[in-house]
Amino acid sequence: MDKIRESIINGTLVPFLGMGIFKDVISSDGSALPYDSDSMSLALNDNRPMSTRLMYEYTRVAMSLEQRKGRDFIIEKTNHIYSSKQYEIPLVYKYLKRVQPPYIIDTNLDDSACKVYEYIEHFMIVGTSRIMGGPDRFVVHKYNKDTKSYHEIDKEEIHTSIPILFKPLGSTVPNKNFIISDADFVDWLTEAMAGFAMPSLLKEHKKGKSYLFMGVDFSKDTYRMVANELTLGLDGGFVIDDKEIWSKKEEQFIATHNLNKIPLKVQDFIKGL
Repeated sequence: MDKIRESIINGTLVPFLGMGIFKDVISSDGSALPYDSDSMSLALNDNRPMSTRLMYEYTRVAMSLEQRKGRDFIIEKTNHIYSSKQYEIPLVYKYLKRVQPPYIIDTNLDDSACKVYEYIEHFMIVGTSRIMGGPDRFVVHKYNKDTKSYHEIDKEEIHTSIPILFKPLGSTVPNKNFIISDADFVDWLTEAMAGFAMPSLLKEHKKGKSYLFMGVDFSKDTYRMVANELTLGLDGGFVIDDKEIWSKKEEQFIATHNLNKIPLKVQDFIKGL
C-alpha cells in the first residue's frame, strides 16, 4: 500500500475513476445515485425499465430517449440526475482531495472530481462529441481559485506545472456537456482512435504511466474501449474490485493491459491507503 500511495502522489500511478465508486452513495432526498449501467438506465427513464435489448447498456437507453424526445431532453435529464440533489462525495474523492495527484481521469459526469482541486488552480479537460469545426473531441478549461470558476483556454496553453483533471465523457460544469448516448460514444471513440481525444501535451505526459482503475465496469464493451484509448502505452496498473466472477472479455482486457486485480471494495481499498 505504501508504494501505491507514493505512486499516486508523485503521479506515476494515475487514478482512473468510473461509476462504480458511487455505489451506496445516497442523496439528501434518500435516492441512490447511479453506480452501474442498469441504475443509470433506470435513472434516465424515471426508474422505468426498458426492453432487454436497450437495458444491456445505458448508452442504448440514452440513444432511444434522444431519438424520441430530442437531444436537449437527454442533456437536461443527465444534468438533473446529478444537479437536482445534494450528496456527499464518495470516499475516493475525499482521499484524492487530501493528496491532490497531478493527473486524474474521471469518467463520471458530475462535478465531484472538481472538488478535489477546488482550492488550487488546475486544468480541466472535458470531452465533447458530435461537434463541427474540427476533429478535436475535448475542450480545455483553467480554474481560477479566487473566483472559483473555469474559463476556456486554447489547448496549447495547457502545461503540467499544475494538476490536470481529465473528464473525457463530459461534466455538469462549467457547461452541461455529456457523452451519454450511443451516437456520442461512436463519434468520440472514432476521433479518439485517430488521436483527437486529448491535447498533444497530455499524449506525451501520459507515456509510461500506470493506472489505478476504481469503479470501472470492464464487462461493458464501451468502457473497455474508452479505457483502452485513454491509456494507450500504459505501464500496467491495478483494478480494484471485489467481485468473484469475471467475464472472459474482462479477463482478456486485464491480461492484455498487464493489470493486477486487488480483490477489495473500493471503499476498503481507500481506507487502507
